[in-house]
Amino acid sequence: MLQARLAAAQDAWPSKPIKMILSQPAGSGPDNVARLLGDGLGHALGQPLVIDNKPGGQNLIGAQSAARAPADGYTLYFATTAALVTNSYLFKTLPYDPLKDFVPVAFVANSPFAVLVRADSNIASLPDLVAQSQRDPGKLSIANEGPRTFGGMIARLINARAKAQANLVSYSSVGVALQDIIGGHAQAVVADLASSSQLAKQGRLRVLAVTSSKRVPGWEQVPTAAEYLPGVEMTGWMAVVAPTGTAATTVTRLNAEINRLLALPANAEKILAVGPIPSPGGSPKDFEAFLLEEHKRLAQIVGEIGLLPE
Repeated sequence: MLQARLAAAQDAWPSKPIKMILSQPAGSGPDNVARLLGDGLGHALGQPLVIDNKPGGQNLIGAQSAARAPADGYTLYFATTAALVTNSYLFKTLPYDPLKDFVPVAFVANSPFAVLVRADSNIASLPDLVAQSQRDPGKLSIANEGPRTFGGMIARLINARAKAQANLVSYSSVGVALQDIIGGHAQAVVADLASSSQLAKQGRLRVLAVTSSKRVPGWEQVPTAAEYLPGVEMTGWMAVVAPTGTAATTVTRLNAEINRLLALPANAEKILAVGPIPSPGGSPKDFEAFLLEEHKRLAQIVGEIGLLPE
């Protein structure tokens, strides 16, 4: 009888509102994408999808809350690279297991990073930046959000791979770092393209390279860092996962609906306007394989740049 009731409950899913937890605050890039996706999912599933922002603690608060939620299909986690991969190599211990506590649902979008300089800078390319850093060791500064952030790791990887000798300067936020570049207080910055693209479009910053494996739509004239430094590929991303134990039928339906929404041209345009690049079409198994590869790659990069967990 119990099994029959459980099966009936799963067949009736969803019969009440669904909650999607985020580790970022309202108004952030991930929040904007999650709300767009949530509106579409709510209509498709016939139940409201409520965004629950739990920022802070380098994603630990939101991730832990989602990991401990019941695996009944009514709690999802809108995760980023930091929560599911990077944190594993930054902390000696975590209050959740990124691989064991979640089941992959759907990949949502890539969020490339970029190396930028002031628009009137005499640095015209990534090779120029490296060459200048080598001519005057420690004089050229690259702003970033700190060694334990994605931007900071990219800056350190460029230094390591190119044998550059740039001074890496940490800032409290990407916004402050970008303003310091414009003000001439640092020569370059590593920032996510979503945060920096408007300043580039306004002619205040110049994009030297993007850190994705391929050139970015709308920025095809900008080379990838890997075209000059093979293997320098670090792209942030967003995805939906659920607590481990969530019914396979629920995961399959969510995956199909998310992929359908991401493939709609109107939704894709809205996401691109925020910055990330939507990536529909993958299955939960595809996402699972991707996660395992990301862990292998990050482990190698963290070892190369000498970043130790704390």
